Amino acid sequence: MELVKKYFPEVSQEQIYQFLLLKQGVIEWNAKINVISRKEMEELDERHILHSLSIAKFHSFKKGTTIIDVGTGGGFPGLPLAILFPNCKFTLIDSIGKKIRVVNELIELCGLKNVRTINGRVESVKQKFDFVLSRAVTAFPTFYTWTKGLVNKESNNSIKNGIIALKGGDLKEELKSFQNRVNVAHINQWFSEDFFETKSIVYMKF
Repeated sequence: MELVKKYFPEVSQEQIYQFLLLKQGVIEWNAKINVISRKEMEELDERHILHSLSIAKFHSFKKGTTIIDVGTGGGFPGLPLAILFPNCKFTLIDSIGKKIRVVNELIELCGLKNVRTINGRVESVKQKFDFVLSRAVTAFPTFYTWTKGLVNKESNNSIKNGIIALKGGDLKEELKSFQNRVNVAHINQWFSEDFFETKSIVYMKF
């Protein structure tokens, strides 16, 4: 967890222990059920845990904030952020049952009390949230169509409620119809590792 301690020196020993449990749990479960690319397992700290935590560099969620991670897969970015923000409420949703089963095991292993899961499609969710998160789920226009109805219009954070998506590569074409509605933050302004050179956060406020 040296990378987490490097960029988030304020985390407690308990949180470091939870990150270690998360890492160990992902390694063990991924050997049984492939929820993360096995090519990237050696870079788990950087490419999954730290990548997820980049959202916390973009914005620090206020106590009581409600957040849904859509298409959570193996629990990213939701689980690392739930460890970092224990006073926020996280919902992790995925349509693939085996992935949610793994996430449920990881939640129990890490002792997280601020996370619930949904095995289903996002279109079936009726609750409203302050922020909708995603990581490499689908193209932004499609994701916006799926999730625009999930955002609670009344904001209590220092930024307005909205969508925060972790994206990679050249986003010009993908975001051309949203040019005046989104902000793009490059993750390499916070993290110096080469992996983050092409990684960005796309934020759309509501």
